[in-house]
Amino acid sequence: MNLFPSPTCCNSHRAPLTMVPALNDGSFHSGIANSHSVLAALHRLWINKRNIVSGSCDDPGRARSDSPAGGHCMSRKFGVPPQGEQNRSIVEERLAQALLEKGAKVTVDWRGEQKHLDVISMPVELLYFNPDTHRIRAQRTLDPAKDKALDENPWSDESQDYLRHLLTRRPSNPTQLDPDYTALTEELDNFGQKEPGIITREGILVDGNTRRAALLELGVKDIRVGVLPTDTSRSDVNRVELALQLRRDKRREYSYINRLMAIEEQLAEGRREDDVATEFNIKIPTLRKDRWVYELISDAIERSMTASGAALKLVDFEDQQEKLRELHRDYEKLAATNPDAAAQLKESRLAMVVLNYPKTSLRLAEADFHQRYLSSRLPAELKPAIQETASVSIPGLPGVTVPDATSEAKTTRELTNLLLRAKATAQAGEKVSAAEVSEADKLMKSACAVFDKAVDLAGQNARLLKRQVAVSERLTDAADYVNQCVAEFAEAKAKHALDEDAFDDALLTLRASLASLAKQAGRTFTAPGDGVAWLLEASKEQ
Repeated sequence: MNLFPSPTCCNSHRAPLTMVPALNDGSFHSGIANSHSVLAALHRLWINKRNIVSGSCDDPGRARSDSPAGGHCMSRKFGVPPQGEQNRSIVEERLAQALLEKGAKVTVDWRGEQKHLDVISMPVELLYFNPDTHRIRAQRTLDPAKDKALDENPWSDESQDYLRHLLTRRPSNPTQLDPDYTALTEELDNFGQKEPGIITREGILVDGNTRRAALLELGVKDIRVGVLPTDTSRSDVNRVELALQLRRDKRREYSYINRLMAIEEQLAEGRREDDVATEFNIKIPTLRKDRWVYELISDAIERSMTASGAALKLVDFEDQQEKLRELHRDYEKLAATNPDAAAQLKESRLAMVVLNYPKTSLRLAEADFHQRYLSSRLPAELKPAIQETASVSIPGLPGVTVPDATSEAKTTRELTNLLLRAKATAQAGEKVSAAEVSEADKLMKSACAVFDKAVDLAGQNARLLKRQVAVSERLTDAADYVNQCVAEFAEAKAKHALDEDAFDDALLTLRASLASLAKQAGRTFTAPGDGVAWLLEASKEQ
């Protein structure tokens, strides 16, 4: 069977996400007053209606590998590997022998049920790395030329070498060797192969790509593999790989971004959210949160594109998982009541992600962070032009317009855009001139200096508020302890277990503490309320 037939056309655009968070999270209820959310929700609905999932590569709802998000057109086809027919012949012969010998088997999830595959031994050199493996989907885009070559001819020596290289790299920093790969190589060297991989009849690895890379490095000649049925489709390959990867064992996990991409891929095939969530061992709210994060990242990459072609890449966000998930939580909470404030919070924190601030600093950036701490301190080169609110037409509803966003939200977004493009330029390498890189570096350093000051001021304010709240909370806690003492006092008295002298000494200590508190309150409040008045009066009596 020709699992990956010859290439077909793939003139598609990046697939917009099909979820409609503004309708799912309750933010739609406020009507036209929340026009920003209304616009976003209706726009997504229009996109969803347009993008009906199909098997055609011409479907605009499909993604392709050269899109900013690094997606893949799921209907793009590959040719049979050069040694595919030879591999098929060897596989059939060895399967026949395994059947006679009643050899080992490996179990996989196959089209909704368990299937037991015969395990055979195959020459490591004859097999092929899977170009579709989710393990390095995001990392493929690091070298656009090699990624393009991989799309055009995945079985060439150049493409296979590129895949092998990426399989050995750290997902968040592909310039470094992955410690997990090193550990796997050492384990294979010391103990040999424990679990079999999985291949198609043509010798394409479905599971065991990283193991093959390690075995090649070690010079091991053969690898044990289970063999998928003859009628295996490309969709089957992806499903089997995901099912094996998501088992709760010691399998090397997908990186964060590759996991997000795998979720989107499954949903793009028309699968239900609850089915995908079950397969990934997560709850539907978690799935929707991850989809929101992936959409945010994809949008940030598009916004980072410069005239010279520089842009951020998916791997630039590999280490930002916790920051972005916290951003989603705080954004959704605020968006339910104030969408424009939520948009400002999102943009300020995204800017801080670009500048690589720690999670604790991001928490200090509230909706007013830009106006309160940044705006007046930004140098000319970082000060965005004031953006005015504009009317936007609703797709599919002629004559209907709504305001797009407040001036503050749009101005905050412009600063983030500037920083996204600056970071893309700073790490673009040979795509841009040395002067452009130097200017971008200078801009990033200038931004860091301003943000450092803003974060410091926001931190001071947060600590002050915390101290203000702490005073009343301490008294509330003390009242809780006194109430507990009342209950225990009655119990101790009933059991004749009350130490009266100790109780009296404790009351004297409490009186002295209240007297000290009254002294501080008397110096502070010129017009005391009932509670403070009582405290001052009680202190005078003593």
